[in-house]
Amino acid sequence: MHSQPISDPSHIAEARRGAVAVATSFGFDETHAGRVAIVATELATNVLRHGERGELLVSSYEDESGSGVELIALDKGRGIADLAAAFRDGYSSAGSSGHGLGAIRRQSKTMEVASWPGVGTAILARIDLQPRATSAAATCGFVAVPMPGEAVCGDACASVDTEAGRTIIVADGLGHGPDAAIAATEAIRVFRRHQARSVPEILEYLHAGLRATRGAAVAVARFDSKQPRIIYGGIGNISGAIVNSAEMRRMVSLKGTAGHNARKIQVFDYPYRDGVVIMASDGIGTTWSVQRYLGATHLHPTLLAALIYRDFSRQRDDATVIVCRGVSA
Repeated sequence: MHSQPISDPSHIAEARRGAVAVATSFGFDETHAGRVAIVATELATNVLRHGERGELLVSSYEDESGSGVELIALDKGRGIADLAAAFRDGYSSAGSSGHGLGAIRRQSKTMEVASWPGVGTAILARIDLQPRATSAAATCGFVAVPMPGEAVCGDACASVDTEAGRTIIVADGLGHGPDAAIAATEAIRVFRRHQARSVPEILEYLHAGLRATRGAAVAVARFDSKQPRIIYGGIGNISGAIVNSAEMRRMVSLKGTAGHNARKIQVFDYPYRDGVVIMASDGIGTTWSVQRYLGATHLHPTLLAALIYRDFSRQRDDATVIVCRGVSA
């Protein structure tokens, strides 16, 4: 995921160039890349104008809603007091022409804004390349951002749907940089090969499959298709929680490093009836929560993941957050 800090007017052009580069690498033609450029410019401008500083994340996406390029603008400014008014062309709280949010919405297939007074603003915009014939709402989303100064992210995550149930993995390669990325990528490859097996078996295969790498912290969660529960197991510093409107319940990962030191592989069962499962690498502070985001579990999963990243990233390691709902939730 490409990250562009926004704190100076020159960063707007840098954000636009970075977003177009991502779009071009994903196969966007000139017309579609032009739409990405418009959205990146408007998002970066809004961050600078209303939040003074922030960040623009850009990556490709592919899920049940389609595939394309997504852009996420994050700031910790004063927030938007009246979202409905902010979408009207001509409305402005900062003396501008007031076309930003409207322009973003017109260029995007999907746009969602999360903003609360005093909490800042997060905006997700998706420009599609291959829409699904029958588009559905996304039920999983993530952000995975390299440590500042690194070109690649040493974390990885994935979700798959099998007869056993929706299954999620987060892998955090030991350290950061290219070697950490190799370990995390190998973890995802092993996971996909054995995705239909039980969660304890998947963890055993991960531990064996990562021996030739520097190792990784890994965790796997499954929405059981037969019982209202989450089956969860982790080796190392991956945090996981089940979050609904009433509570946030942390899940247990055991100490160790998959591929090198895992004295005990154990899974735990947690009741699940609604809400989301959230998992994060240790680039996210362990005190993360969603308490300050009103209606958090109803947000687009990618937007909620981005908010947690914005507010709890340690900024000294790769940072990954994945948010998923059950298939029937």
